[in-house]
Amino acid sequence: MWNEIKDFAAPELDVYARTSEVQLLRYYEPEPGFFIAESPKVIERALHAGYQPVSFLVEHKDLEREAGEILKKYPDVPVYTAEYEVLVKLTGFALTRGMLCAMRRNPLPLAEEICRNASRIAVLENVVNPTNIGAIFRSAAALHMDAVLLTGGCSDPLYRRAARVSMGTVFQIPWTYFDKKTAWPGEGMQLLKNMGFKTAAMALRDDSVGIDNQTLQAEEKLAIVLGTEGDGLSSQTIADCDYTVKIPMSHGVDSLNVAAASAVAFWELGYINRRK
Repeated sequence: MWNEIKDFAAPELDVYARTSEVQLLRYYEPEPGFFIAESPKVIERALHAGYQPVSFLVEHKDLEREAGEILKKYPDVPVYTAEYEVLVKLTGFALTRGMLCAMRRNPLPLAEEICRNASRIAVLENVVNPTNIGAIFRSAAALHMDAVLLTGGCSDPLYRRAARVSMGTVFQIPWTYFDKKTAWPGEGMQLLKNMGFKTAAMALRDDSVGIDNQTLQAEEKLAIVLGTEGDGLSSQTIADCDYTVKIPMSHGVDSLNVAAASAVAFWELGYINRRK
């Protein structure tokens, strides 16, 4: 059933209008809370991955378009609708493809669970920008990473912008945070080594090996470790890794954005290894 938005103060609209993403995350703490998915493609991928919708917010003109096909599958979930200008005023941002969905979070798996049968994983250390998180996930899914692990300082992959930039691939590739008992890099690095992974720190160091190093590419199980925007990986993380890896640069460029570097690293260390 479609509900025309007439009262901006209606409590059922709080998740879209008056609740921050951090508040949504902690809504049922310590149980998982909510997140907001944006655009039909992202929403569809989240639903396919088993996330449960709480409600939909849809622009009038999209009710009979791509959004309409999704809504038909969930006739019992509330749908709130209005013209585009009303929705922008309500949410405070421009909608992509005229559709939002409030969803319940699923419990996160343990790192051991998602890495048990993996041969290539990405590890993100304190990557704080949701746009970079989304772009890295999209590259990880496209370029043969089996899982993504995040340290506690990373932005949440289910934040609206991260999920949208990823084109919903955050719902297609297994991921989790190192749990609070697994300090990074100490216990986290040891966990990876106990599971048989060699670790490759992406860093600009004189003692680095090239990303096309054949020994590196031939490792049976490899964790590619990428660091925060600006400062990169901590010196302790680099010291604890088995390899330090540099992407060759030209024209005096000293580094790539972490999202761009991740795509190069995943292509070189994932796809090439599997093509042999």
